Amino acid sequence: MYTQQRLLRLSVLLLPILLNFNRLLPLCAAPVNPDGKTVGSSTVELPDEDVSRQSEENGDNTSNSPDIIQRSADSTSTESATLLPEVLVYGRADSLIGIADAASQGTVGKDELELRTLSRPGEVLETVPGVIVTQHSGAGKANQFFLRGFNLDHGTDFATSINGVPVNLPTHAHGQGYTDLNILIPELVERVDFRKGPYYADLGDFSSAGAANIKYVDSLPYSIAQVEGGSFGYERGLYASSRLIGSGNLLYAVELFHNDGPWSTPDDYKKINGVLSYSRGDAEHGYSVTTTAYAGHWTATDQVAKRALSEIPGFDRFDTLNSSDGGNSQRYNLSAEWHRADADSSTKVLAYGFYYDLDLFSDFTYFLNSPQGDQFEQLDRRAVGGLKASQTWYSQLFSRDMENTVGLQIRSDSITNGLFQTIRRHRTDKVDYNGETISETTRSDDVWEASFSPYVENKVQWADKFRTVLGLRMDYYYFDVDSNLSSNSGTRDDAIVSPKGSLIFGPWAKTEYYLSGGLGFHSNDARGVTQKVDPMTGDPVKPADPLVRTKGAEIGVRTTAIEGLQSTLALWLLDVDSELVFAGDAGSTEASAPSRRYGVEWTNYYTPTKWLALDADFSFSHAEFRKTVGDDGSQGTHIPGAIDSVMAIGIAYRQPGERGFFSDLRLRLFGPRPLIEDNSVRSATTTLLSAKAGYNFNKNWTLSVEGFNLLDNKNHDIDYYYPSRLKNEVAGPDEGGYNDIHFKSVEPIAVRAALTFRF
Repeated sequence: MYTQQRLLRLSVLLLPILLNFNRLLPLCAAPVNPDGKTVGSSTVELPDEDVSRQSEENGDNTSNSPDIIQRSADSTSTESATLLPEVLVYGRADSLIGIADAASQGTVGKDELELRTLSRPGEVLETVPGVIVTQHSGAGKANQFFLRGFNLDHGTDFATSINGVPVNLPTHAHGQGYTDLNILIPELVERVDFRKGPYYADLGDFSSAGAANIKYVDSLPYSIAQVEGGSFGYERGLYASSRLIGSGNLLYAVELFHNDGPWSTPDDYKKINGVLSYSRGDAEHGYSVTTTAYAGHWTATDQVAKRALSEIPGFDRFDTLNSSDGGNSQRYNLSAEWHRADADSSTKVLAYGFYYDLDLFSDFTYFLNSPQGDQFEQLDRRAVGGLKASQTWYSQLFSRDMENTVGLQIRSDSITNGLFQTIRRHRTDKVDYNGETISETTRSDDVWEASFSPYVENKVQWADKFRTVLGLRMDYYYFDVDSNLSSNSGTRDDAIVSPKGSLIFGPWAKTEYYLSGGLGFHSNDARGVTQKVDPMTGDPVKPADPLVRTKGAEIGVRTTAIEGLQSTLALWLLDVDSELVFAGDAGSTEASAPSRRYGVEWTNYYTPTKWLALDADFSFSHAEFRKTVGDDGSQGTHIPGAIDSVMAIGIAYRQPGERGFFSDLRLRLFGPRPLIEDNSVRSATTTLLSAKAGYNFNKNWTLSVEGFNLLDNKNHDIDYYYPSRLKNEVAGPDEGGYNDIHFKSVEPIAVRAALTFRF
């Protein structure tokens, strides 16, 4: 790994080195409009008329280029279908009237993303209305996500993909659906397509709350060399470019990164990211091959017990209770996609494979289980392969336009993971407070998990003001676990069928109405599916259900009736059946009762002029267990960590022309949450104000400055409530420790500056 000094020197030297390198390579720059926008981008601005339909699903698409089919509502022949020309989206493309299948579906374009303040790559997902991205550990670990009344942990029930390749990891050592977006390079993002709820036939595991596909550009209009520096040891260098090879585009980029954060024990997070992609063709016919690489290493300041601030002399909210926590991770992807379309049909195929590994060292309870400390290691190594394919036919039913799609998704994960006792990152046996030995190996497993998922979907434009979308999906899962404890080894399989559908009415006065519903599911960790004995205690346990049913419904409206304003309103409901959840931190299963969540989302994007944009998104939800749960004395129906309110308001300005100022001011409110079932302990609201300002000196040079937590609030990034025991603390009444709020502080006010050269 790079040392901090080497990384700093490389970042500073990146600009001149790559400038010289670039002189050796003739670059292909796409034509540029007078306003600086690229011509020929595969981002599209979709028309409002109800005669337009999008044959490619927004979100988990397998094509690198949108496939837009314009079809007359009263046509009598499929020969009338024509491919729409590509035009640009300059901001959020929420105005999907005549195209979207549900009120909560949307797209965020590159122009909005370029002006956003981002303190970490995962915050790209905060462009999805209602999503909150936080962190409870070191910067190299996957973020925590919140949406629609869910604490999604590290990605459970929210499916994320990049160029169609899934990011979520099932049967992960730390948490089911683990989603690490440190692999993301924000400057390459062309758009974010998002959907919410179990209403889409092409979305399966982890997508009940929502899904987002992050689409990279195929080419750049110019090369980019960028250096950044800022508070708390923040350093970053980026080089990205593309060139014409034959009739295709070669895109390549490399990112070097370092950040300490404000913590007393610096994160010393170092990472390197690389992207290499070749694409050829257009929306009608084309293909691409992409490879990406990521490696990161960090030290972590995990959440700390609130009482430590008063009981440990001099202890600060930026201090740590175990300075050896942290980890390292790698991910290497290879994917290839092919697509074709004509007036009668379209085909999309995506094949992918990747290698991933993680070594994670954590300590959340300090000295609760052993006087030697409670640090543990979670190990995950896996090789993944998968395929997504779909075929759509365009035809007529009673002289009305109809689309029929059949699709198939296959995935295989070959996994080695384990849970080990450690002291300062060294595996070792420990002793508990009774003098009994705690084995170094809590559990170690080799797992093969495979899924086979066909689906069908039918879309019909029954009348000028009425269309339907009906889908049916089947998911088959196979689990094979070889555990170090033979009683926890075994094989299981399960299948689940999920019907889905939407009724869409309108538009009238540029307003469309939606009624959507469907069944979905999420898978459980394979180790919990075959487990019969708790590896820590030896007690018998009930195996988890392999696939857990979810049920959702949504009613909503989308309007552009006010000129320049795109607005959506959605009322939603989501039920999750009774389940058993595998807890990676303990190596065992934990019971969870059936739950219900419902709420309302109101999103607004207003562009009164070409140079000014305002957005205001509001989300409110209620989450509850459908029966009383919890320990004696703290029983209730509240779901710990369930978010009940999110507010995000922003104003962005961009001076027209090659020269001029640009800025973005953004307020983000992360609402309070119950931390225990009886709601007697709650988190506080976290409010953050951030801003970005910059100046384009000409078409080549840009200087920008970002400020985070400008009000210098001392809020918490995240909160938990559970028992722990500090060093030298006597045994307590709560499992030998003391129930307490454990929190990770937000970072204090911070500033970052970036100098960008385009050529």
